[in-house]
Amino acid sequence: MCNKCMYHFLFWKITQDITYKMMILPTFLLMVHVSHVETQTGSCKDILHGFLSGQLSSAVGDYQIKALKQEFLRFTNTMQRSMNVFKEQTKADFEKKGRRNRSVVYTRWGKKTCPSNAELVLSGFTGGSHYSHSGAAVDPLCLPRDPEWGRYKDGTNGYKAYVYGAEYETGDSLSNLHRLNDHDVPCAVCLVHNISVVRVFPARKTCYKGWKLEYDGYLMAGYHNHAAATTYRCVDRNPDTLIGGHSSHVGYLFFSVEARCGSLKCPPYVNGRELVCAVCSKA
Repeated sequence: MCNKCMYHFLFWKITQDITYKMMILPTFLLMVHVSHVETQTGSCKDILHGFLSGQLSSAVGDYQIKALKQEFLRFTNTMQRSMNVFKEQTKADFEKKGRRNRSVVYTRWGKKTCPSNAELVLSGFTGGSHYSHSGAAVDPLCLPRDPEWGRYKDGTNGYKAYVYGAEYETGDSLSNLHRLNDHDVPCAVCLVHNISVVRVFPARKTCYKGWKLEYDGYLMAGYHNHAAATTYRCVDRNPDTLIGGHSSHVGYLFFSVEARCGSLKCPPYVNGRELVCAVCSKA
């Protein structure tokens, strides 16, 4: 029996189960269409009629059924492989699109600009709480150069929090930071596309394998004996300053950070040595 006749016989067998018939109908219609275009169907109908009317021997019928099952199995395997390929390609396209749409924003402390691979969102002034205030906020801010206002009343009055400018306190630094002592600190907010995370690695100038360097610099924080709590920040190793900001007005202060041995293991760390930092991104 030809393959086309097998498909006709398979359809007759499957129609005994109405539910299964509905499931197989699209596949059957495809088979019938191929049979109609490529070959004549008259001889197939004659063979199928002979089998159904008992004119074909039982042995021939068993052979045809076995061949029909094998043919159908090959067909379904081919369809399954095609579906698997389609699913994998769809998944890959979805993940690729997701990577394209990922982006991360970070602050580059001590610089007015962003690295060449990043988009500048704003270039502003670093600000924060006064170093002597026990109720100070911890994090510094990157304040825009074009502030907007809500409802306000000028003058210091009532119970308020305060924000001051930030200054470098680096007069005893061995790096080029010493020349920036008392200068005001700029900042830049940077947008990087096609990455999923940005992380600061203290005590590193380079990134680990699989990470890309955004910028490196010096780890800085507030003085250990001041009342205000602060956080560690990575200040660019070639920092900028704000024009007209050389006078010492204090406020939020950036000091270099030294390693202190004890619970911190030395080696690999060295007592009293200033720490660097690296800001790294990963797709």
